[in-house]
Amino acid sequence: MLHDVDIHHYMKPGVRVHLAGIGGVSMCPLAEVLQGMGLAVQGSDMSESATVQRLRARGINVCVGHSADNLGDCQLVIRTAAIHNDNPEIAGALERGIPVYERAEAWGAIMRQYENALCVSGTHGKTTTTSMATHIFMATQADPTVMIGGTLPLLGAGYRVGKGDTIILESCEYCNSFHSFFPTVAVILNVEADHLDFFKDLEDVERSFHKFAALVPENGYVVVNADDQGAMDSVKGLDRQMFTFGVASPDADCRAENVSFHDGLPSFDVVIRGELYTHVELQVAGKHNILNALAAAAAAWVLGVDGKAVAEGLGSFHGAGRRFEFKGKFRGADVYDDYAHHPGELHALLTTARTLPYKRVICAFQPHTYTRTHALFDEFVNELQLADVVVLSEIYAAREKNTIGISSADLAVHIPGSIYCPTLDAVTDVLEQVVQSGDLVLTVGAGDIYRAGEALVKRG
Repeated sequence: MLHDVDIHHYMKPGVRVHLAGIGGVSMCPLAEVLQGMGLAVQGSDMSESATVQRLRARGINVCVGHSADNLGDCQLVIRTAAIHNDNPEIAGALERGIPVYERAEAWGAIMRQYENALCVSGTHGKTTTTSMATHIFMATQADPTVMIGGTLPLLGAGYRVGKGDTIILESCEYCNSFHSFFPTVAVILNVEADHLDFFKDLEDVERSFHKFAALVPENGYVVVNADDQGAMDSVKGLDRQMFTFGVASPDADCRAENVSFHDGLPSFDVVIRGELYTHVELQVAGKHNILNALAAAAAAWVLGVDGKAVAEGLGSFHGAGRRFEFKGKFRGADVYDDYAHHPGELHALLTTARTLPYKRVICAFQPHTYTRTHALFDEFVNELQLADVVVLSEIYAAREKNTIGISSADLAVHIPGSIYCPTLDAVTDVLEQVVQSGDLVLTVGAGDIYRAGEALVKRG
C-alpha cells in the first residue's frame, strides 16, 4: 500500500488516473467504469492488443511500453499485481509523491457507489457462479455492472458496464485481495487449501474468508455452502445474516429438490425455507453446477429477484470460457478444455465427464505452479486416476521459479499408464496417437494447455 489517502477520495469527476497494465483482464473494465464515473482515464500496457484498441476507441489514451513520462499530470496510479515497485511508472510515481493503489482497492472503492455489491468467492466455481448470477440479473433487466475472471458469451467479454444499482464481481482470495472489497452480499462457495505459496495452511485460508465475510454490513447477507465444511468453518462465530444453500444439508435455507438428469444435464426445484422459489433446467453438466446454480439463486433471492428471472437466467447459461468449453472434434472424438487446476475442481470435472456418453475419458493435464503441485501432490495423483488415459504436460510456472525441483514426471511415476510430455507439442503428438472415435478429450489446467487441444483439432 503506497499511499496515506483512501482511494475513495479520488473517485470523483475530473480526477486524472493512470492505469499501469490497462490492457489486463480486470484493468480494461476498470478503465471503462472509472471513465463512466467521470474520471479522466489514461494508461499503459506492454503491447498492442484488441483491448488497447477498444480503450482508445473510447477516448482513453494508452501508451505502449512503461515509462515515467507516461504519467503526465495524473493524480493517482492504479496497477495490476504483476507490476512491482521497480517498474519505471511506479518508481516515477513514488518519486513524485503520486499515490499508487492496487487494482482490488479500486474495485472496492467502485463498489461503494452501488446499492448492491454481489461478491462471489470460493476456492473454485467462482467464474461459473459469477456468470450464472450475471445471466440472472440480465434476465431481470437490472442492467448490472459485471467483472468476471473469464469470458462470458452473453457479454462477449469478461465484463460489462451497466447503469443499474447492482455490481457483480468474482472475488479472489489470493494475496487477500478481496479484503479491499465492500460486499453487501458475500457468496462463499467452498474453502479448501489452495494458494499455499501465500497462505500457510487451510486454517489460514479460512481466516482470510472469515475476514472477507465480516466486510458485509449488518443489513447485508453472507451466502454460504452448507455442504462444504471449509466454507462453514470459515463463517463460524460471525455475527452477520447467514443464508445457506446445499443439496445434502437438510437444514439449508436454499435447497435443490426433485433433482433429475437428462443427458447429464440437471433439472431441479429451488426450494427456499420449505417453499418453491423456481424450477431450473441447467444447460451445463455436473452435480457441482447444481451447487453453483443454488449459490446464484440464493444470492438473487436475498436481493429480491423474482424466481422467473432465476429460471430464465440459469436456463440460458451454457458455460463460461475455459469452463468445459467445446473446442472441436478430432477423428470422431470430442475435444473440450477446462480451467480446473485444483484437486477439487479436477474431481468435479472428471466425475462429471464419467457420466457423459463417451467410451473413454482422456485427460491432458498441465499442473499450475510448483508450490500447488508439491503441496497437493497426493490429491492430484488420486483425482487424475478418474480418467481412463492421463497425459501430463510439464508444470506451468506462472509467477514462480522451480526452487522445489518438482516435475510432472514425478506425478507420472504414481499414476499407472500415464504419459509424461515435456512440451505442449509432445502432448498434441501423444493425443494424436492415443485418441479413438467416441473418446472425450479434455485439456485441463489454468496455463496454456488449451493450445494442445486446439492444435489437435487442427490436425483432424
